[in-house]
Amino acid sequence: MNDSRNKKSPNRLRKARILVIEDSADHLLLIKNALQQSFTDVEAVIMTDEHTAIHYLEECMQTGLRLPQLILLDLYLPERENGWAFLTKVKNLNPEVGQIPVVVFSNSCNSEDIAESYDRGVASYVVKPMNFTEWTDYFQTLKEYWWETVLLPNTHSMY
Repeated sequence: MNDSRNKKSPNRLRKARILVIEDSADHLLLIKNALQQSFTDVEAVIMTDEHTAIHYLEECMQTGLRLPQLILLDLYLPERENGWAFLTKVKNLNPEVGQIPVVVFSNSCNSEDIAESYDRGVASYVVKPMNFTEWTDYFQTLKEYWWETVLLPNTHSMY
């Protein structure tokens, strides 16, 4: 039996970009280290608030800079309304930007946070891991799913 999931295209990871929006310095350190171990060929663009992230996406569109293929969003920046505002803005910014999958990762497992995030268009909602080993496992799973299993929208610009 031929399992096509094991076929990895070298072009799928080449020049890929992940936008990470996280306001906690401690979590950013864990995320950066876990990303380096799991996504060796992916550029992580780190932003600490929703306004800077929106500005970055607008700049990508205006200059032709390659858009990220995935957005990882901490919901509480520092309040959940900040994360929800980002979701609303990104989904209405431009059709190409609106297609980028957004994965919310939060310390909250509040059912209202989860439901509202999905209502605002997130692709996934994940509760943040508790230690570095769990963060590394999380990012390995993230890589396997978003880079090796599903097809992502084409972010056509080449630089």
